[in-house]
Amino acid sequence: MRNKFVNQSQIEISQLMLPSHSNFNGKIHGGYILSLLDQIAFACASKHSKNYCVTASVDRVDFLNPVEVGELLIMKASINFVGNTSMVVGIRVESENIQTGEKKHCNSSYFTMVAKNDQGKSVEVPGLKIANQNEVRRFLKSIKRIKLHREKVKTFENFKGTEEDHQYLKENYKVEFQLENEN
Repeated sequence: MRNKFVNQSQIEISQLMLPSHSNFNGKIHGGYILSLLDQIAFACASKHSKNYCVTASVDRVDFLNPVEVGELLIMKASINFVGNTSMVVGIRVESENIQTGEKKHCNSSYFTMVAKNDQGKSVEVPGLKIANQNEVRRFLKSIKRIKLHREKVKTFENFKGTEEDHQYLKENYKVEFQLENEN
């Protein structure tokens, strides 16, 4: 299995945002954008691995700017990191006003995708050939995100609140307790 350059599996998709994609406030619905993000992550990971891929996780989705009806939504995806069977797909989302040409950054997301064979078993994916400092930075940031995720899982796997925690919450947050007996 040969390593591949990042640009060999990069994908860019543009789509005009229609009124049917909008929410009650007239902005493009976040759920619709998430669906598009999942599609481009699938396409990028499948292109890299030459296999069917499934979404294993999504690392934060922050909607930075609203997308308006009539704007062009531009999504750019690339493989930022590869493991044995998984890949982190970085996606940058911009919207462009097609009348003025003004662009705004709307979202950056990171999807972990896993390659599968015809029997649904995880399969090995090609490694990456990194060609520039930006790709090095993205690879290193992915490693950091993975480590932070593992630490977070470990922190919370057996977490239980104490009486001290309850008191802290009552004093610092808008919360009251009406706990049932837990026998």
